Amino acid sequence: MTGQPNPDSSGIGLIPLEVLPGPLPDGQVGEGLLLRTSRGDIPGILHQSVGATSGVVWVCGARGGFGGPGPGTYSRLAEEFRNRGITSLRLGYRMPNDLYECTLDLLAGAAYFKGEGYAPVVVVGHSFGGAVVIAAGAASPDIKGVVSLSPQTFGAEKVWAVSPRPLLLVHGKADTRLPYSCAVQIHGKASEPKELVLYDGAEHRLEECREELEQLLGEWIPATLAAPLPA
Repeated sequence: MTGQPNPDSSGIGLIPLEVLPGPLPDGQVGEGLLLRTSRGDIPGILHQSVGATSGVVWVCGARGGFGGPGPGTYSRLAEEFRNRGITSLRLGYRMPNDLYECTLDLLAGAAYFKGEGYAPVVVVGHSFGGAVVIAAGAASPDIKGVVSLSPQTFGAEKVWAVSPRPLLLVHGKADTRLPYSCAVQIHGKASEPKELVLYDGAEHRLEECREELEQLLGEWIPATLAAPLPA
């Protein structure tokens, strides 16, 4: 892992330039796009809901890509939300496993959604991405809520600054890659409002609790987007 993240809400050092059509990886649903920036192109998959005014940005682990937990949880929920009037952006990374650069990517995604009228957004990240969303949430007023799944602790040091936006932490108690104590530790450092959900028998990718997880996120994310902005 490289670089301690300390970006601000302007995405310092990264200037969004334009949005272009992009390739859609095999087996994926949605619309491929590229966010062209001064530091390179950020790949994404858009699940657009016509007339929507709220959005979710999803990021994955240290390897990047669009898989996420589940597998398939991100794509299923993005399609479900599209049918419920919420637009989703599944965002890749320019430089996977670089926490600072990946946080800039997420801030650029949130800024793009703001420009499209989907703001503020909820951000969701898994594993390494669980720290990316915390770092971005601590930095940007364009983020309304943070969901951190099976997170690492590195990069989550400023979790207290997510408040007063709500934080949801989820971890499997059988995780052998990142122990669930990571989520417990982050939760202990976070300020209210915060919630910690631990699933017995669930490994790092949360496959064993997929239905329960998708039900949780299917309720928590729309409720957070619909709630009044925190003071």
